[in-house]
Amino acid sequence: MLSELIPQTRFSCGPSGFETISKLKIPYSKLVNISHIEHIGIAVRDLEAAIAFYEKTLGLQCYATEEVDDQKVRTAFFRVGGTKIELLASTTPDGPVAKHIERRGEGVHHIAFAVDSVRASLAEAEALGVGLIDHEPRKGAEGMEIAFLHPRSTLGVLTEFCAQPGR
Repeated sequence: MLSELIPQTRFSCGPSGFETISKLKIPYSKLVNISHIEHIGIAVRDLEAAIAFYEKTLGLQCYATEEVDDQKVRTAFFRVGGTKIELLASTTPDGPVAKHIERRGEGVHHIAFAVDSVRASLAEAEALGVGLIDHEPRKGAEGMEIAFLHPRSTLGVLTEFCAQPGR
């Protein structure tokens, strides 16, 4: 594991960015095993209107909608080449997506990276000092195992790891 190579290493975000990580003498590809961008999450107020926009204006086809109760969100998915767009609409006024829209407006909510193992990727990220929102994988849309990294540790971008269950 990477944590054995660099125990107790912490990121420090200074004026020049992530200073500690740039001084590591290991290839960046060893940090977390990301295979591709799984999806980009976009927060919207009105899911049906957003689906209509993506279908009629951009010519994409919504292939699935789903409600994820524990995240208080309804989702809609579109394939774009080898990745997906996930539209997210809150099901309650106090849900995380509703709070995001209240603070920042509609738009990009998160980027999700496909990894071999969410659990192992979380452990590696935490060993490097990356702040975690989720310390354990949980069930997300499309039956995926997911976990989020804190945007304070990821250059202001809410970052998600996701994998097929059991990996």
